[in-house]
Amino acid sequence: MKYLTLLLACTLIAAGTAAAQQQSVVTTTTTTADGTITQFVPGTTFVVKETSGPVTYTYGPSVTYVTETGAVIPAEQAAAQIKVGVPVRVHYTMDGSNRVISRVVVTKHGDEDDDDDDN
Repeated sequence: MKYLTLLLACTLIAAGTAAAQQQSVVTTTTTTADGTITQFVPGTTFVVKETSGPVTYTYGPSVTYVTETGAVIPAEQAAAQIKVGVPVRVHYTMDGSNRVISRVVVTKHGDEDDDDDDN
């Protein structure tokens, strides 16, 4: 009986060790890219003109829009601040051949005098 209990304990330990060795580690690398928005429809289309040309991004499960200082841009203000012609830094991960957005940083507003004339 002691032999059977010992054999069962060793089998369970070996099975646990084998299961632990089969676990894999998934590493996600976030990459950034700078450019100017050329197409933007929230949740649908996000195209940025980068130095290499236009790049299309896919929306991830959640995308955070922020200012250069890191302040989150609320959803109700995003459409006013995130638009065609605005320079951005896009944080993304790769899912196959798709660039999946996780964060968009508005890097400049283009109009430093803040009088809404874009000059």
